[in-house]
Amino acid sequence: MNVLEVPHPSLTKGHLLIRNHYSLISAGTESDTVSAARKGYIGKAKERPEQVKQVLETLRAQGISQTYRAVMKKLDAYSSLGYSCVGEVMEVSSDVQNFQVCDLVACGGLTACHAEVVSVPVNLCVRLEKDADLKQAAYNTLGAIALQGVRQADLRLGETCAVIGLGLIGQLAALLLKASGVRVIGVDISGDMVDMAAKHCTDMALTRDGSGIEEKIMQFNGGIGCDAVILSAATDSLDPINFAGAISRKKGTVVVLGAVPTGFDRDPYYYRKELQVKMSCSYGPGRYDPAYEEKGIDYPAAYVRWTEKRNMQAFQDLIYTKKIDISYLTTHTFKLADAPQAYDMMMSKSESFVGIIIEYDTSKVLQSAPVKLKESEPDLRSHDVGIGFIGAGSYAQSNLLPNIPKLGRVKKIGVMTATSTGSRSVAERFGFDLCTGNEKDIIDNSTINTIFIATRHDTHAQYVVKALEAGKNVFVEKPLCLNEEELGRISEAYHFANAILMVGYNRRFSPLIKKVKDTFGSGPMSMIYRVNAGSIPTDSWIQDPEIGGGRIIGEVCHFVDLLTYINGSLPVALYANNLMTSNGLDDVVNITLTYANGSIGTIAYYANGDKGLAKERVEIYSLGRTAVINDFKEVAIYAGGKRSVKKLLSRDKGQKHEVDTFIRSITDRCDNPIPIEELFSTSLVTFAIIESLRSSLPVDIKGIS
Repeated sequence: MNVLEVPHPSLTKGHLLIRNHYSLISAGTESDTVSAARKGYIGKAKERPEQVKQVLETLRAQGISQTYRAVMKKLDAYSSLGYSCVGEVMEVSSDVQNFQVCDLVACGGLTACHAEVVSVPVNLCVRLEKDADLKQAAYNTLGAIALQGVRQADLRLGETCAVIGLGLIGQLAALLLKASGVRVIGVDISGDMVDMAAKHCTDMALTRDGSGIEEKIMQFNGGIGCDAVILSAATDSLDPINFAGAISRKKGTVVVLGAVPTGFDRDPYYYRKELQVKMSCSYGPGRYDPAYEEKGIDYPAAYVRWTEKRNMQAFQDLIYTKKIDISYLTTHTFKLADAPQAYDMMMSKSESFVGIIIEYDTSKVLQSAPVKLKESEPDLRSHDVGIGFIGAGSYAQSNLLPNIPKLGRVKKIGVMTATSTGSRSVAERFGFDLCTGNEKDIIDNSTINTIFIATRHDTHAQYVVKALEAGKNVFVEKPLCLNEEELGRISEAYHFANAILMVGYNRRFSPLIKKVKDTFGSGPMSMIYRVNAGSIPTDSWIQDPEIGGGRIIGEVCHFVDLLTYINGSLPVALYANNLMTSNGLDDVVNITLTYANGSIGTIAYYANGDKGLAKERVEIYSLGRTAVINDFKEVAIYAGGKRSVKKLLSRDKGQKHEVDTFIRSITDRCDNPIPIEELFSTSLVTFAIIESLRSSLPVDIKGIS
């Protein structure tokens, strides 16, 4: 565990930029994370069998090189720790209401990490009073988790609840229960935690191995048994859940709040008592819902009374009004620079601890500047390529960054990603001079003349326009944009810019496609492109029309571009129809295209097939000849009654040649690697496909001025 200098995170839509005063170490969760990180590759593999399975599947499908890149991307990346903090608002996104600069806020979620500056979605922030106790407020996330567990228990005044596991979450749950008028029994294997609970938050506290524990609990509540039991322990043992069944009353409730197995013994307790087992999901309703957490769309209180944000607010209100006092939980406070000592103490268990707070120096002057890893050359010759990256996620790290030509005329200057740690990881791994969280450090940098954009789809157009207006060459991952208005802005910016614009339509650069083009040339032909696309969950950002654009705009554009390239002319009309599925997505679609030179093409894009079938198959028919490309591993050409086959050792979809061609088009002062009219046409075709699906009519494809 290290304390690293990283750039300030970027302020994105729906977020607040916050200067931390305190953050809380969640000892259980973070100890597990650090423990796993300190293990070797074999140890990490043993702890993540599902990820090992994914690696093996990638190896079979994509070969050693791609698999190695994907694995090392994960292993080499820095990860931030923590998910509960409190601080002061530095900046507010323009679309956020009810917050302003200098507000004190408590925050939750993975972006509410141990860092001097964090960027947190609005629905994971709650405003605090000016005189709030910020150290106690730093317990925000864990307080909400405990409160959600208490809500799941659904207890009434005067009822009895046992809390099994008296660590940080268990202590908080007990405090909340007692504040609500519930009689609380605490159980733990640690005598120290039992003593702490007995003093501060329970009516009776017992060690698990104490004699006559079940009888004592029954005596405490008049022989009825506990109305509810909350399991806040973290263990692989079945003892907590079976013990919960033993001490519950008939028709009682057992709430699983901690990480415990649920394979309980059916008899004699759970079956005969008709016990109800309920899971408690993190901070409450809204958790894991992108619309709530990322877009800031709240649930109406009339229908969802307690969301994760309202749970956080309720917890803070209890602290502020002194209905609960959690100050006793803080056993250690460390300065940020000394944070590694806190983790060493946790891992070695050299001292007893409960709540560990990281304190930040709020008198320090913070500067939002890029972090320089090495000094770059002050100027570039006109034929040099100075590269800046905006966005560098999984795809970019596997397919774009490794393929940048290693030429003396090419320099990697700066990188900006969605997270501070991500920017630093990518900069170090791929040899950039600097990393940043501010787009201006890339777009306005005079030593950068070429920008790669590999962000989420909804930001592509805005970055393309800004980069072109700044006179930069642009490589943007597909899609170019999400709608015609954005395409119009890009077209205007491009025609005033003396720059190259490239979209990541890599398939046309595949060596197998080159062989087909050399054989067939241009001219009227018929083409079939079958794509076994595989399903993507409906709540994925890719399926979101506002963020990912959906699969037609986000992925089918690849196949539109390839058919355009193969036949050598632009589409002029199309008709699309889809399979009406229960998910309501346009991901099982037939598309028929007509081209200016008389060619016809069909794209069969199916998300309802078996993943055992190869993803892509392209068939081309022209003048008595046929070519069949199987998943970009093999091409068979049939001509004159003979069959010739070219096979590759592994799938090659053209990414390396694509990036190399783009870079060389700049160094050699060539034209766009893909003609601009083809780039714009591909976007227009995807918009027309959606129009045809909605209208159930053929659509003529219009150009753009």
